Amino acid sequence: MKNYWDQAISFEEYIRIGKERLEHPSNPQEIDYKQYYELGLQRMERTLKKYVPDEEQVKELANKNFDGKILIISEAWCGDASATVPALVTFFKEHNEVKIFLRDSDKSLINQFMTNGTESIPKVIILDKDFNVKNSWGPRPKYGYELLMKYKADPETYPKDQFYNDLQLYYAKNRGKDAVQEILELL
Repeated sequence: MKNYWDQAISFEEYIRIGKERLEHPSNPQEIDYKQYYELGLQRMERTLKKYVPDEEQVKELANKNFDGKILIISEAWCGDASATVPALVTFFKEHNEVKIFLRDSDKSLINQFMTNGTESIPKVIILDKDFNVKNSWGPRPKYGYELLMKYKADPETYPKDQFYNDLQLYYAKNRGKDAVQEILELL
């Protein structure tokens, strides 16, 4: 894990790379994902403006005496990531080091943390101070997962567009609070 940590980047670098890929795509995937980069960056900016750490959650983190690190596997084009990563970084950065590992730069890390056989992101890896994996979380809070399961169970009565709309409304209202709480419970 230390090698992955050393290759990971800051949140500021993550945003810079996302903007660079939006403005100057360098491969077919970046061209195809242009609209997703744009949406992701807009959502992250909105989250950064609106997110305020919950005082009870800050106290809970302090009470846990967690002295480890937070490594997030992500990409700026991902809708789930754009809704949660800024809140997670903002919440943890005052107490713990937080870095982001770009999933598509090296699939060997995400392949160790697959979700139901998929490379779904964001994936949060909770490391102790010696880079041992304590736990992992992701790619979305429980409520978001429930919405996904509702869509997969019956896409005719709960179509994809409705699922995406409901998920984005949830993310906009929740502002990362559930994701932070679920991760706090794993520390």
